[in-house]
Order: sequence, then C-alpha cells, then structure tokens
Amino acid sequence: MFSRTFPRVGRRISSHLIQAQHRPQIQTFAELPLQARIPAQQCMRKREASTLASARKLYYENPFTFPLAVACILVGMGGFLYLPYYYHTYIIAPYHKFPEPVAKKLRRAIFYSSGRNMDLREANKYFRQGLQIADEMGMDPFSDEIIGVKISLAAMFERAQQYKLAIEVLDIIRRDCFRWVEALGDKHWNDGKRTRVLAKTVALNIKLGELYGNQYIANRDAAEERLVEAVETILKEKQRREQDGIQPGEGDWLSDEEAGAALEALGHHYEEKNLHYLATPLFLQALTLCPPKSCHSVVLMNNLSISLAQQKPPPSSPSLPPTPSSFPNTPSPSPSALTDQARQWASKALALAASIAPPDRTEECDVGCAVATHNLGEFAELDGDIQEARRRYEEAAALAKAVSFPEGEVNAKKGLKRLSKMEMDR
Repeated sequence: MFSRTFPRVGRRISSHLIQAQHRPQIQTFAELPLQARIPAQQCMRKREASTLASARKLYYENPFTFPLAVACILVGMGGFLYLPYYYHTYIIAPYHKFPEPVAKKLRRAIFYSSGRNMDLREANKYFRQGLQIADEMGMDPFSDEIIGVKISLAAMFERAQQYKLAIEVLDIIRRDCFRWVEALGDKHWNDGKRTRVLAKTVALNIKLGELYGNQYIANRDAAEERLVEAVETILKEKQRREQDGIQPGEGDWLSDEEAGAALEALGHHYEEKNLHYLATPLFLQALTLCPPKSCHSVVLMNNLSISLAQQKPPPSSPSLPPTPSSFPNTPSPSPSALTDQARQWASKALALAASIAPPDRTEECDVGCAVATHNLGEFAELDGDIQEARRRYEEAAALAKAVSFPEGEVNAKKGLKRLSKMEMDR
C-alpha cells in the first residue's frame, strides 16, 4: 500500500464556487432565444431538397447535356480511383524485384518493345542500359530476373520478325548458362541454382530449335543440333539422378510432361526430314512420359501411327564394319508389318479418346479422333479395301466438320476423290 496521501480537494472546489458567484454572468448559447436554434436534421433536409430541386431543374432545362455531364463526372471519378490501382499493379508490381534504377530503364524498354510504340532501337537501348545498371549494382546475371530480361529482348526481336537477332541473343544466353554450369555448377548443388540454370539451357535449346526450323531461317542442321542437345541434357541429368541420387536442396528436375515435350519436338523435326525411323522411338518414349488418360496421349499415338506407316529404315552401307556375332542382324520389318502396327496404334488412339470424358476431354481428343479415323482409311486404302476406306473417310470428314477442323475435312474429301478415281480406273 502507498503511505503517501493527497490533500483533499473539497475546500478548493468550494472556494471556486464562491468566487464564481461574484463574477458577472455571461449569456451562453443555451440561453439564446429558441427561434435562433435550428435543428441539424432540418438543415440537412432543406439542403437536400434544394439540391434535388436544382438537379431536377437542370435536367428539365438540359435533358441531353445534363445526363452527359453526370456521366462524365462519374467516369472521371472512376478513372481517378483506378489510377492508383493501375500504377501499383502494372507499373510497380512487375518490377518489384529490381532496384528502382533498373526498373526505370525496363519500363521504358517494355514501352518501346510492343504495340504501336514499337521502336527496336530505343527498346534495345533501354534493355541494355537496364542490364548494365543491374550488373553495376551487383545483381546475379544468372537469376531468373536477369535471364528473363534477356529473353524478353529476344522475344521483342522475334515479334518484329528479326529472327537472326533473336537467335543471337538466345544463343549467347545458352552459352553463358552452359559455361556457368561447367565452371561453377558443382558449387551450387544444395541451393538449387545448378538445377535451375541447367533447366534454362534445355528451354533455350528447344526455343532455338524452333527458330532455326522456321520458314524464314530454315537451318535444319542447326535446329537438329539444338534439339538433340536439349534431349541429351534431359536424359543425362535424369540418369545421373537415378544413379547417384538427388542431393539435399538440389531441387526437382523437369517433369515428365516437360521432358516428353522435348522428345516430341525432336521427333517432329525428324518427321519433317522424312527420318521416320528416328522419330518413332522418340514418340514412343514421349508417350511413356505422358499421363495415360490424357488427350495428348491420343495425339502421340497418332504421331506414332503415322511414323510407323511411313518408316523406311536406312539401307545398310557397305562401308560399315561387320556386325559382331554377339549382335545378330535382325531383318527390318516388312511394309505390311509396319502398316499393321500403325493400324493398331491408330485403333488404340480411338479407343483411348472414347474412354476420356469431360472435363478431362479437350479439343486434342476431338481432333485426334478425326486424324486417327482418317489414318485408318488410308491404311485400308493401302490394303485395297475400298469400302472400308470410304467408310473411314466419310466418318473422318463428319468428325472434322463437327469439331471445326477444316484441315481434316479437306484431307478426308481428298481421300474420297482418290477412291472414286480408283473405282473408275477399274
């Protein structure tokens, strides 16, 4: 308990009251006449009534311009409220991982890299200035942010159809990433950086394969080199993990779908070069990595069917050394055997597509059904079964029309014309 006491306040209060009695009285607001006091609610009602009356009067005097003026005011208020949201969402947020000096240059670069304001020279200048400032400020050149800026520069050149410049930029990034993995990758097993940079090289190789293979560059050898490097990197890393195990903190490698996409890209490249005997095992391996009950499996089965039907193994060269006795020479399958295998894969594609129901069923299943049915018609045509081929072509044309697949409809009608000509020649 506190032992200290405080003086009583009774005497002081009474003395103040006595002094107040001898002071002159001052009239307060409470003693003013009642007529001078207007309730606040009444004031508000009068103000609202006058505002509504004024608005009604303006509307009757200007029936067209008054609503337009109100609409402009509301739109202006909405725009004023939207500006802070736009600024923080589209101006600040995309660059929040960059220092402001770098972000400032990148905003200018993005402004000049697309749309009506596209100016390759200005955009390229600001991209490079941003990268230079980032390097001076010590940003990691192999971070996702900096590599993403360089890829954005290449994407700008691709949109402007400057494919050689896009290839040059992407190839520089690819070489730098590979050199980093070889020189410093062993020091970054446990922080996931080695895995991340190595995965970038795979994606860059696949994109370079696409750019080299387009109609404007048409460098098939370079495209094949890049795609082969992507597939080899995927398989080597997967094999290393299976043999040596995954180290702590190393991170996940590419998913089966991503690895399958690389295999499929190389398979399509070999298809375009009519090297179907090389495309077949790639499509088959991609199929093993694809989810079994997916519509993309239907597409891969069709690709495998087409590749088998057109497969022509390379002739044996006399310059090659003789095969050791431990590896017996197995004869190449006959064309009829390959056609029979192709027919089986097309039938499997149809059966799989029929077993997939929404929401898992996508447009790939519908198009895959039309393609597989058309392929079965071609196989029947090769066997000389005109009736079966006609039935399949008619069914393929109906399916293609139903799913808005004009290319399939055109090809099916071409098959029907071939059958009609064959019947007339008999």
